[in-house]
Amino acid sequence: MTSRRFVQVDVFADRPGAGNPLAVVLDAEGLDDAAMQAIARWTRLPETTFVFPATSDDASYGIRMFSPRREVPFAGHPSVGTAHVVLEAGLATPRDGLLVQDGIAGKLPLEVVGDGETRTIAVRTPRASVIETASAEDPRLRDVLAAMPLGDLPPVLMDGGRRWWLAELASEAELRAAIPDWAAIGALAEATGSMGLCAFARSDDPVHHLAVRAFVGSTGHFEDAASGAANATLAAWLADRDALPGSDGRYRISQGREVGHDAIIELHVDGNGDVWSGGRVQTVVRGTIDWR
Repeated sequence: MTSRRFVQVDVFADRPGAGNPLAVVLDAEGLDDAAMQAIARWTRLPETTFVFPATSDDASYGIRMFSPRREVPFAGHPSVGTAHVVLEAGLATPRDGLLVQDGIAGKLPLEVVGDGETRTIAVRTPRASVIETASAEDPRLRDVLAAMPLGDLPPVLMDGGRRWWLAELASEAELRAAIPDWAAIGALAEATGSMGLCAFARSDDPVHHLAVRAFVGSTGHFEDAASGAANATLAAWLADRDALPGSDGRYRISQGREVGHDAIIELHVDGNGDVWSGGRVQTVVRGTIDWR
């Protein structure tokens, strides 16, 4: 039996329970793919990450990400949460304010601002692109959007490592009151090789500029509490349409209230068109995991 450091954190959260949970296994050398998948299945969290020593001078650490069902090439909240754990464990130090994680999606920088409880971490996400735009009358979307009054932008399928359908709703109230048709969302995900539907609406709230709900139909039917990757894909779409809220390419979104969370994700589209997705992280559990 080998004992390894094990941490659970809450990502995109200013307090425990507000964001998206993540398990992180440090000292992951010696675990094979089957063992990592088994641990991820056992934690039953959206993702579990495994940290390895860096294999090149331009990386801070290596990372593998697993959902309970499969390995994940990239996801936002696991990237941000793992960076927080690595910093707390003293396994890496930012260079010029950046960490670099090395995973299936390549070497991705993470910007670290501040320290302690107010520290924020943001990952530069893989470039997203438009696959197709559609209308609410599209047969694939008709049932999904039937009870969701739409806003100005057309529905769009975007690919940012994972594919998401994005749909702007007419108001934050309409978004928060929406009841997903899970059968229709599951059929849409299967037919288009996508995660499902990420719906959003503009907000007059003083804290957040957009409200977002992400309905996953591809790996079981559930609403994501806080998705850094989905929101990064949305940021790329808004930038493409010159429709970013906020100022200087920076804005905040609210996600998760409908499923008992209250996450705030900070988005930044920089001058190169790259999207950074991040926020605060809370450590909730510190201990060890023993796995054969």
